[in-house]
Amino acid sequence: MYHLGHCGLGRMVSVSGPRTYSLNVYGTSYTFGAWGRDANPAPGDENKYWLVVLSSSNVYGHFIRQYNTLSTLILGIGPTDTYISSSNPTTNTIQGPNMVMYGNTLYYNCYNTYSVCQFNMTTRAVSTVALPNDAGYNNKFPFAHLGTTYIYTDMDFATDESGVYVIYASTSNFGNVVISKVETSDPPVLSQTWSTSLHKKTVTNTFMVCGVLYATRYLDKEIEEIFYTYDTKTNEERYDLRIHIKKMQPNIKYMNYNPRDHLLYVYSDAYIVTYVFQEVQ
Repeated sequence: MYHLGHCGLGRMVSVSGPRTYSLNVYGTSYTFGAWGRDANPAPGDENKYWLVVLSSSNVYGHFIRQYNTLSTLILGIGPTDTYISSSNPTTNTIQGPNMVMYGNTLYYNCYNTYSVCQFNMTTRAVSTVALPNDAGYNNKFPFAHLGTTYIYTDMDFATDESGVYVIYASTSNFGNVVISKVETSDPPVLSQTWSTSLHKKTVTNTFMVCGVLYATRYLDKEIEEIFYTYDTKTNEERYDLRIHIKKMQPNIKYMNYNPRDHLLYVYSDAYIVTYVFQEVQ
């Protein structure tokens, strides 16, 4: 079992980069997708990278592409494809660009439901756990900016040093962000849940680091700003962060932190990008 990094005591944050930047192997038409590394890989899989491009209507996906190294991903050499289903979209296939890989298992929003899907890459078995029945799905509470919504982004998924989270909004929390820890058992279960005052449609993306939720917003086509944090240990909210991320393309459709390498993995208008995330002591 891979041992995850320890959390620092700092809260001063910097984001530098981009460190890597490349068009995805499918080309510029596929503007919604996700990519990264397993946050808790099986022995022998430590160097693998995964890529999911939403190949149907920029909304749906039904297979995960894996590469042995970052360079083979960028060059598009020797991929391995693992199919959730033979057709797209259908029961249990991927809906929306937000997903994470943890323990050789993909976590994502199942097609046309308010459920979390857990897809085991080895057995190809799918297990699910439902969110509360007032949770947004099918574009009820997507990420958005300037009157533009990022379609089918009702559920976001995040990894940090302690595991997997799902970030969503509910009517009982007035369309504000809710964070639930996903226990990575089979089937998965939702454990501790936190309600925030952050309205989800004012946010373009979220990610977790050391139990702290970070939220971004669109400033202009060149800059994304981390403006908000919610600490699940103290329940403290802050709206006063001013941490800028220099974008290579105007829209960030996917962002997730990997605790193994402290990188932010970003899918931005068909480009795959990484940034270095640091908590300064």
